[in-house]
Amino acid sequence: MGYLYLAVAILAEVVATTALKLTEGFTRPLPSLLVIVGYGTAFYFLSLVLRTLPIGVAYAIWSGVGVALIAVLGWAFHRQALDAGAIVGIALIVAGVVVIQVFSRSAAH
Repeated sequence: MGYLYLAVAILAEVVATTALKLTEGFTRPLPSLLVIVGYGTAFYFLSLVLRTLPIGVAYAIWSGVGVALIAVLGWAFHRQALDAGAIVGIALIVAGVVVIQVFSRSAAH
């Protein structure tokens, strides 16, 4: 159940962060509400994850996958450029998450 909660936390954070640009400095009510609800949901589900996963592992996965997804969504929907350095950096973040999942005994806690 912990990994399902972690997936929900990641998706909620990604939705909230993506909507953050649309708030225009929190002057638009609907995107602003989406940001507040999204981050609240993300932190709530992250707190549930911490019942079964160590905080360092959970946070590493949550932030790493979130950063990679936000970068891809920024590129796809906000036309933000990703140069070679950004792509390599994102790939290293994803590789780090894979290493945690495959090789860390902490992740299996």
